[in-house]
Amino acid sequence: MKQSEITELSENELMERLDNEKDYLARLRLNHAISPLDNPNKIGVARRNIARLTTEVNRRNKQSQEVSE
Repeated sequence: MKQSEITELSENELMERLDNEKDYLARLRLNHAISPLDNPNKIGVARRNIARLTTEVNRRNKQSQEVSE
């Protein structure tokens, strides 16, 4: 997921996508613990997506706080 795609999401879509990515990462880790994944790099990709989404949520929260002050 690219940063340009993330910035286009609405706040609800952003939170929903973040929850989905966290669930996906948990499933990947569980599956990898049981039997090795064909491509374990998917775990790293999921972690980076979560970081990008979280960063965008924090950026929007900070902007809304600056506007309200």
